[in-house]
Amino acid sequence: MLFGEGLKSLNKIALGGGCHWCTEAVFQHLKGVELVEQGYVASTGINASFSEAVIVTFDETIISLKTLVEVHLYTHKSAVYHSMRDKYRSAVYVFSQEQKAECISILKMLQKTFKIQLITKILEFSKFRPSRESIQNYYQNNPNKPFCKTFINPKLQLIFSQYSEYINTNNLKQLI
Repeated sequence: MLFGEGLKSLNKIALGGGCHWCTEAVFQHLKGVELVEQGYVASTGINASFSEAVIVTFDETIISLKTLVEVHLYTHKSAVYHSMRDKYRSAVYVFSQEQKAECISILKMLQKTFKIQLITKILEFSKFRPSRESIQNYYQNNPNKPFCKTFINPKLQLIFSQYSEYINTNNLKQLI
């Protein structure tokens, strides 16, 4: 084996916008996503409070940051202000200045595909607090619960139809 052969090019991004059960399930079904950590993320300044989010560790040779951000924007209300925005902050949390610049560029490019203005913010990652163990992997453990059928299945159906080349069939417990 050559030096570096077989090594993965792992990176991570944190994403928030809707219920972390939903966000977790969406990203667990994508190829190239190695780990999804469900919990609460905080940034700095006025966004220093914790908000539901996930940290996605991914192999950028399989799935790009652009694709992850795009999936994120289409699987939560990324253009809607509502009364629960403190709990469900629409954000991409970055881990470096380079990642921040890339995400700003990606967001500007993807804005052109939306009819209304995106409210999703690019924020610096500050802290993470995991969800309690009993609700982690919520969809994988409870696919037939009413919440999953009502809120998560439509998001999974969207990624299955719009991003089928990125679906990780190893994580499918049932067909939707």
